[in-house]
Amino acid sequence: MAESETNTSGRTRGRPKSRIGVVTSNKMQKTVVVSVPRRAAHRQYGKIMTRREKYKAHAEDHDYPKKITIHEGDKVRIAETKPASKDKRWRVVEILERSTRV
Repeated sequence: MAESETNTSGRTRGRPKSRIGVVTSNKMQKTVVVSVPRRAAHRQYGKIMTRREKYKAHAEDHDYPKKITIHEGDKVRIAETKPASKDKRWRVVEILERSTRV
């Protein structure tokens, strides 16, 4: 095993987690809020419910006051990354589908 593939404990890092979600806010500089839905069964009753998790993701090409490239309603893929700030631990990898609202 090559040294570049291992960390100090000898384990490999593997692939970063990725999620697909919808942009709910793009009002910050270089940051978007992505809502990722997941379906889960209720513990007691078994009813299928939709739960949402919100992630703040770093978008390098997004700059709010000047040029906006990622709009609310866009479907994006985000990937886990090292912490960029207090709340940001994800980054936008690609825009999968553009929103019809502009």
